[in-house]
Amino acid sequence: MNAIPIRRPTLLAVTIGASLLLSSCTTTPPAASPTPVSPPVTSAVPSPSPSPAGTSATAGNATPTGMPQAVATGLEAPWSVVFRNGTPLVSERDSGRILELSPDGTTRAVGDIPGVAAVGEGGLLGLAVDGQGRLYVYSTGMDGNRLQRFGVTGEPGSLALGQPETLVDGIASASYHDGGRIAFGPDGMLYVAIGDAGRRDSSQDLESLNGKILRMTPDGGVPADNPFPDSLVYSYGHRNPQGLAWAEDGTMFATEFGQNTWDELNIITAGANYGWPTVEGIATTGEFTDPVQQWEPTEASPSGMAHIDGTLFIANLRGQVLRAVPVANPSTSATYYDGEFGRIRDVTEAPDGKLWFITNNTDGRGTPGPDDDRILSVDLTRQ
Repeated sequence: MNAIPIRRPTLLAVTIGASLLLSSCTTTPPAASPTPVSPPVTSAVPSPSPSPAGTSATAGNATPTGMPQAVATGLEAPWSVVFRNGTPLVSERDSGRILELSPDGTTRAVGDIPGVAAVGEGGLLGLAVDGQGRLYVYSTGMDGNRLQRFGVTGEPGSLALGQPETLVDGIASASYHDGGRIAFGPDGMLYVAIGDAGRRDSSQDLESLNGKILRMTPDGGVPADNPFPDSLVYSYGHRNPQGLAWAEDGTMFATEFGQNTWDELNIITAGANYGWPTVEGIATTGEFTDPVQQWEPTEASPSGMAHIDGTLFIANLRGQVLRAVPVANPSTSATYYDGEFGRIRDVTEAPDGKLWFITNNTDGRGTPGPDDDRILSVDLTRQ
């Protein structure tokens, strides 16, 4: 399926694609892209420092304390967890189910997302909740990825999904590089991380939604202050972004899977070009916006991310660590639970102030333990 540009989406259907991992990062430079309305401001970024073993001096203002405890077990490739009026909702990538988590740790299906096609990394992916309690869902269908909105009815313990409203579609999908994280920013807009679906040059093509971070109104419309006229595209030149978070001052961060050389933590600026597939990691060419920190893929594969009290917590799959990055110095980081829980897919702050993170050992690439997959909770010490 070819990528279909979407300029004014009105109740469309969103689909993501399946892509194959490529063995080399050598590429032919893509054609020049149109100039954004508001060109990004780029600056030199310090070289990344090695990640120390988890000292509060480098981890920021919030530090995990004590041994994580399981709040849910026996999940099937969980991908995202959000809270709706205090009730946790979890997406399962392969089953297509939205689960409601009870205080005693039991789960029940709120509903199945219609038409989910779970192939490789595709399936039921990111979740977000708006101020009206509506659930936003990013998933892969038979024809690609889609962004849909569902009303939620009932009380905790008996929640149910309403009929889907499809907000955007036409995004190429593949078995790899589907992106999938969605989140509301402090401006009230919905941001969507889209992978290149193996179509490398699409990341530099502003007529394609692949390899981009999108910004839209809660109804899927184009905000008037987006950087490109009549376009959902907020930033481009991405390979496979999967984590979105905002610092208290509104600075936007995104995690991104690299190919063979560098995974990235980026500060996202409206209209900025992050270089893929021409560059991977810190290039200091001046043409592209460099990451503020990079890691070898074996140490990272960063997925979900959350900001808590000046600290960015990042879930890592291949690296099998929870990484903490201080917003005040984002070129440094500390790591926790190295290999203790296997692959980690998502991380968030629970309503009680604890840190929750999701394991992903049943996704076909991990080694499941008897209770996997799990949602784990840990206390935070805050300075």
